Amino acid sequence: MNRWGEKRYHSLDYDLKQIYHEKVYKITLNGGMTCPNRDGTVGTGGCIFCSASGSGDFAGPKTLSISEQIARGKQELNGKRPVHSYIAYFQAFTNTYAPLSRLEQIFTEAVQDDDVKILSIATRPDCLGDDVLELLGRLNRIKPVWIELGLQTIHADTAKFIRRGYELPVFEKAVKDLRALGITVIVHTILFLPGETKEMMMETLDYLNHMDIQGIKLQLLHILKDTDLAEIYEAHPFPVPDMDEYIRFLGTCISHLNPQITIHRLTGDGPGSLLTAPLWTSNKRTVLNTLHRYLKEQDIWQGKEYYG
Repeated sequence: MNRWGEKRYHSLDYDLKQIYHEKVYKITLNGGMTCPNRDGTVGTGGCIFCSASGSGDFAGPKTLSISEQIARGKQELNGKRPVHSYIAYFQAFTNTYAPLSRLEQIFTEAVQDDDVKILSIATRPDCLGDDVLELLGRLNRIKPVWIELGLQTIHADTAKFIRRGYELPVFEKAVKDLRALGITVIVHTILFLPGETKEMMMETLDYLNHMDIQGIKLQLLHILKDTDLAEIYEAHPFPVPDMDEYIRFLGTCISHLNPQITIHRLTGDGPGSLLTAPLWTSNKRTVLNTLHRYLKEQDIWQGKEYYG
């Protein structure tokens, strides 16, 4: 069994401590962008699960400059513990969907902060034109750049249902282009999307096992108030897992996951004011502690069932 510190999986925290010799904390930023899936370029409703803040519910206010958001994030984190190193994480909406001059301004502002070690950008694979890629390549020579791509699923019917708005080859091209620049690629997936079986979810995982990606987020589907998904759930309730079922399935995912891929997330903690279901996810610490105990009891580790 591989060892990643005290955990049985290849965690982001482990990787960062190996590189920077201390814990590195995220500051979630808002670049004031929108999304082509909202403004009519691709669609108008956005993905059905996405909140009004574009999945940036914990991001800073867009009325503040990036430097001000970083300063405020530092102040909040240092109020709880001594922190010296940060990831500047652009999370809200699609963070490469703006004029190039604007992208260069805000990303440069972030990497110029001495305490920011990594620039992390969440975006769509259909928003990575040649000019944006050239900028990301330049920034990656200053400080490491991570690009987080929202794939969610490889299954076309599910992608259509959630209104993802792009085909799988678009994702594949984005990964290839980013890796050609030496940029770290993290893929966001959602588990237990309506209509998806566990076999379908494992097919997405197996597909990603053989892609040139460096990180993955395994996100349990959250049903948030005032989203189209919440309306569907209210009108036609679909099954959502309880914590025991989710923990067991996470164990299966971890055992089959390529051990070279870093796990950035294993659950999620949507804002309590918006969360409709599953409500048990609001206690993230309990979920993770239960998972760690389950992995140990079942003698599961990342890659145990991975055969390349």
